[in-house]
Amino acid sequence: MVDPTIRWKSRKKLNLLNTEYPRVDASAKVTGSARFSHDMRLPGMVYGRLVMIPASRATIESIDLSQALATPGVVLAELAEEDKDQVRYLGDDAVVAIVCGTSPETAQDGVRAVQIEWTPEDNMLISEEQISAPDAPKINRRGNLRQSGERGDAEKTVQALGSADVQVSATYSVPVQHHLCLETHGCVVDYNGGDEATVYASTQAVSGNPGSFARHLGLKSSQVRVVCQHMGGGFGSKFGIGLEGAMACRAARQLKRPVHLMLDRKAEFLMTGNRSGSRQVMRAGASKDGRIVALEVEAFKFGGTSGGSLPTPPYMYQVEEAYAKINTVHQALDGNRAMRAPGHPQASFAMESMVDELAYGIGMDPLEFRIKNLSDEAHHRQLRRVAKEIGWDVHPNRSGPGKKPLASGQRPAGAPLPPAGDHWKEGIGFGVSRWGGGGHGGARCEVRIDSDGSVTSSCAVQDLGTGSRTYVGTIVAEELGLGLNAVKARIGDSALPPGVASGGSVTTGSVAPAVQHAALLAREALEKKLEPVLGAEPGAYTFDKGRVFVTDDPKKSLSWQEACALLGRDPLVVTGKHQGKLADGGVHGSQAVRVAVNTRTGQIKVLDMVAVQSQGLTLNRLATKSQINGGMVGALSYALFEQRVLDADFGNLLSANMEDYKIAGAKDIPRMRALIDDDDMRPTVSGMAEGTGVPGAGAIANAVYNACGARVRHLPLTPDRVLEALKDA
Repeated sequence: MVDPTIRWKSRKKLNLLNTEYPRVDASAKVTGSARFSHDMRLPGMVYGRLVMIPASRATIESIDLSQALATPGVVLAELAEEDKDQVRYLGDDAVVAIVCGTSPETAQDGVRAVQIEWTPEDNMLISEEQISAPDAPKINRRGNLRQSGERGDAEKTVQALGSADVQVSATYSVPVQHHLCLETHGCVVDYNGGDEATVYASTQAVSGNPGSFARHLGLKSSQVRVVCQHMGGGFGSKFGIGLEGAMACRAARQLKRPVHLMLDRKAEFLMTGNRSGSRQVMRAGASKDGRIVALEVEAFKFGGTSGGSLPTPPYMYQVEEAYAKINTVHQALDGNRAMRAPGHPQASFAMESMVDELAYGIGMDPLEFRIKNLSDEAHHRQLRRVAKEIGWDVHPNRSGPGKKPLASGQRPAGAPLPPAGDHWKEGIGFGVSRWGGGGHGGARCEVRIDSDGSVTSSCAVQDLGTGSRTYVGTIVAEELGLGLNAVKARIGDSALPPGVASGGSVTTGSVAPAVQHAALLAREALEKKLEPVLGAEPGAYTFDKGRVFVTDDPKKSLSWQEACALLGRDPLVVTGKHQGKLADGGVHGSQAVRVAVNTRTGQIKVLDMVAVQSQGLTLNRLATKSQINGGMVGALSYALFEQRVLDADFGNLLSANMEDYKIAGAKDIPRMRALIDDDDMRPTVSGMAEGTGVPGAGAIANAVYNACGARVRHLPLTPDRVLEALKDA
């Protein structure tokens, strides 16, 4: 058996892992040959579209499907629920029918032909005023507004606030943010009747969904195969099959032909969840020597019909006395779902802003103030590193906001310059993050070695774009001394050994140890075949550069093909499982941002972003840097552009398209530097991507204040809000 003390190879002995190498599917992605669920085309396939009522609350008077059924090319038009007479919230509850056609266009024609008579309710239950009115109907049986959490001692916190040298009172808010998956939610159900089906699903849980699809198809879970070779974004919103998956199964079961049902963009905005919004009313105090002595918070979560997400304050920082009360606000809107680091960007924005305000309030360098109130040494070294990279040591605004443009010598060499003009002011802001990512059991990996030297590594895990397909192969190649593309990785198919659902950045910590275990088992099994030929016992061999050596006598060796030929007609097949000792949770990150602010127009231009991230052993440095960059881009978009816009009078979502819902574009992306914290020497792997998107929005807001004195406490940081804050300042 494999020695239980074996870990990952030491970093000095690694040839592939902990280096930069391209993803194995890079060519397929760039050339467009990668097949996503949306790309599937099957014989006899029809296209499904859902019919929705565009109001948060309404009474349905009648629905007439006859004209839809008479539309050329329409093969199915039926009600979602036979006795549905009410729409209770704007989301999947507003779906009233499904139409299937022989082409996307005919299906859409059928949708337009559906005749619906409906009456909107007087109170749409969207705004806080509507849901808090004395006569407002109840959205949730526990009430529209309820206290959902409490922590700390209120009386002690008030006393500590009274003794603080500086007090700050402020309200911070963030809007609802959409996942904005470029590949919309949905699936292609390949079912022609009979006792088996294949579902091509855009999902974060290939191994977890066969049973759900099977229930709606009237099959057993063992009779349904779920496939997801590539997917265009999930970000936490694609764990279950959703109403769209259930309706696709229902249509396929009735028609006995494949059904392609991927949501259109409007439905994607209306019914697939979101990052909940929040409002946090804070009062905090600090001592002259830089300690946060008290924090009092009343927070409100806006999660639609769901509960919303927000870690209970204080967030990240040490506070001597703290009291927090959390309130859940229910609205007649689509419920929130998990979105990268659920609740943490909301908490981070408020806390990082408050920490900055306290630091400036006592006249202390906000970098040093953070270090003083963070307990983890990892954050201390990381903050100093990003501060050096961003040029904090030569920045003139280290104890207060700037009033003048930076002079020569007040930027580090190579720093991006702001646009020309004295009305552009530069500032720097900071933020920190922490995440889990340690993984858990459940994953399996099969490694097969054939006598011709080919190697296959198989696990059902999906690749959300993070690179799991690559390391499923590369880990095995590393252990067997083979080249980068020598091992074929098979993933994204529930017929393979099970993977885990990709959420909470646990994929790497869950799957990579199982792959490593399988690689070790395969190596040991092959070494047993070598013993009669090379004369050394298992454990006494070195695998390197496509050859196998006896470690103490390198002259005794075989090429990889010669070694595999010893297998004869029977391939070597082993299965590894999760090994907890090979993974660990608890990663740290710190970020610094340099911005320029136009004090005439309120425009913000992010010039430079630097992030450093720890994670233990890095499997692919290039992919890790890509994930760090992705987190920074997401945070920038959240900080400057993204927000759901509603019409509370009529219950409409006004930003249900990619023209009115603003996101960062190519011209908005600054210089970004992704750094790996190699001082984290833990010999374990972990996921890290979610934490990289947490601190950026707060850091940008802090940089705006540092530049010009405009403290904007509400996201997004739009020009009008900057100008209003400048006026207040």
